[in-house]
Amino acid sequence: MNRLLLLPTGRWSRWLVALVAVLIAGGLSSQAGKLEEVQKSDLAEFLPGDAESVAALNAVREFPSGDVSAAVVVVARDGGLTAEDRDTLTGLGELDLPLVSPQPPEPTFTDDDTAGLVAFPLEGQDSDVVAQAVKDLRAELEQAPDGLRTAVTGPAGFSTDLKDVFAGADTRLLAVTGGLVLFLLILIYRSPIFWLIPFFTVILTEGATRGLAALLGEAGLVINGQNAGILSVLVFGAATDYALLLVARYREELTRHKRSGDAMAKALRGAAPAVLASGATVVAGLLTLVFAAVDSSASIGPLGAAGIVLALSLSLTLLPATLVIAGRRAFWPFIPRPGDNLENAHRAWRKLGGRIAQRPRPLWVGSTIVLIILALGLTGLDTSLTQEQQLRGDPEAVQGQELLAEHFPAGTSAPATVIVPQGGDVDAVRTAIENGDKDVVQGIQRAEEGEPGTQLAVVLADDPFSEDAVAAIPKLRELVHEAEPEALVGGQTAQSYDLREAAERDNLLIPPLTLGVVFLVLIALLRALVAPLLLLAATALSAAAALGAGVVIFDVILGLPAVDPALPLLAFVFLVALGIDYTIFLMARAREETLEQGTRRGVLAALAVTGGVITSAGIVLAGTFSALAVLPLVVLTQLGTVVAFGVLLDTLLVRSVLVPALVHDLGAKVWLPSKLG
Repeated sequence: MNRLLLLPTGRWSRWLVALVAVLIAGGLSSQAGKLEEVQKSDLAEFLPGDAESVAALNAVREFPSGDVSAAVVVVARDGGLTAEDRDTLTGLGELDLPLVSPQPPEPTFTDDDTAGLVAFPLEGQDSDVVAQAVKDLRAELEQAPDGLRTAVTGPAGFSTDLKDVFAGADTRLLAVTGGLVLFLLILIYRSPIFWLIPFFTVILTEGATRGLAALLGEAGLVINGQNAGILSVLVFGAATDYALLLVARYREELTRHKRSGDAMAKALRGAAPAVLASGATVVAGLLTLVFAAVDSSASIGPLGAAGIVLALSLSLTLLPATLVIAGRRAFWPFIPRPGDNLENAHRAWRKLGGRIAQRPRPLWVGSTIVLIILALGLTGLDTSLTQEQQLRGDPEAVQGQELLAEHFPAGTSAPATVIVPQGGDVDAVRTAIENGDKDVVQGIQRAEEGEPGTQLAVVLADDPFSEDAVAAIPKLRELVHEAEPEALVGGQTAQSYDLREAAERDNLLIPPLTLGVVFLVLIALLRALVAPLLLLAATALSAAAALGAGVVIFDVILGLPAVDPALPLLAFVFLVALGIDYTIFLMARAREETLEQGTRRGVLAALAVTGGVITSAGIVLAGTFSALAVLPLVVLTQLGTVVAFGVLLDTLLVRSVLVPALVHDLGAKVWLPSKLG
């Protein structure tokens, strides 16, 4: 392993390592263009296989009409519709739309003749076809008479608006994230040349990861635009962090060695174990997500783990090889020379270490109190974000739903689906629905016979994309199941309910599993029990503080109505897996220094030499996650905000003050039960 690790430092092997790494990464990058092609946008793709709404959807696809995605067109005029307005709505049936029936549906008009509605049942299994049909309808409505309010909404309208969010999103996200990383690298290294080396590695890593993700998608992994965006910022941030940490150690060793190869060999021996442990922690933490019931959360696990493995691989092969090939002169104009004194670079962190040594207990107690206060924001956590609240701004589908609700029953746009199996009591189900609570259901819109049995389209009392409608699903299921126990309740609102239920289950199951896995990695790295327990407790508290602060930010500053049901899980896993990274770098160096100076001096020495680079790495990672805000999707804005805030909190408070003060206060006891304790 040692010989393999040092291959990038050999006189000839450095060139071979660089060439092989570029060829492999370049080959994977050539597949990156396929990533958008394998992405899924159907909500049902991300539901647990045993969800009732999934069983209902599978049954629906066996009916003659198949899987329908309704594009609901609404028109309205305050003074009453004109004949030309009516012709505009009726004329939409002449468009070449992928309808499930040969005849276009007839429009419905209100009694006061101020609004009209027509629901086009589109073949719903191909999202591209549905999206194009919605765009054709919207383009045709642009020619509507002046003063006529128009909108295309319904399930097809919402799915199209969501699809448009990610159209070109990869390019925007890559430009913002890449530009931010480039700016920070130039700022950190203050060199017109040197930034090219780590930036080349980071860009190649990101491209290779996207190519690998596309191959995983073709192999059956469920990927959507949200996961692809998270993958990009994760890889950008992690690859840049690893580069910063290795370069910092390499630069330090260049002041002690004449040959760049010798300096890199020493740097790899010192930094690689911590980098590998850090990467292993992130990979292990992310892989716990594969146990999530929500497939969109579960798929982030292997996707993110694959990205981290690639970032580690290139950071320990291509990066050191190109650094050694370039030599120390690449650092121009600040070229490190043998014998250079690095004390000035570490002065601020040594000063902080001195203050920690004077009053360690008040500092770690005070830091803990700050984190607890921030975590209190979790008392206001509300995970009821609905589908119509997922998009920032005011998309047409939401406008259309509001327009529809002004003139028609709000549930008309996306009725719930009730499947009564062959031999089931259809009449009992009909009676139960028609006599049911009118605050839950308005009635039956239509019925269809097919091989699975009878399909009833049930109009909900509330906007089918609203929180009230989602909350009404268990009441509707209770009503239907009492009449016919084998009946199924599905549809888009039921899918949203099942997705929320699965997310709440994941929020309880996965975090303890993540903490357990990270704890085992820390034990293996530090060869102790006390230190891993303390570090894990500090990281978990930091994650809770970031989530609590995020809840306050979303409510008070951003004015968002709620958080996405999957946010607590994703944010916690990312914050624990990534946040523990910086503590690992600190404590790995502290253990190294402890062997020579003892625990108390060792942790302060480790803080001094790692403080600058870890802070830089934290700022880069926070910056890359904040880039998620360029996408107008609320869950990504929330995730980027929480993770960015949490990484900064972990970097500037937990790793810089809390952990060093706690370790200094406890002394050698932190290494118990190892010999160092």
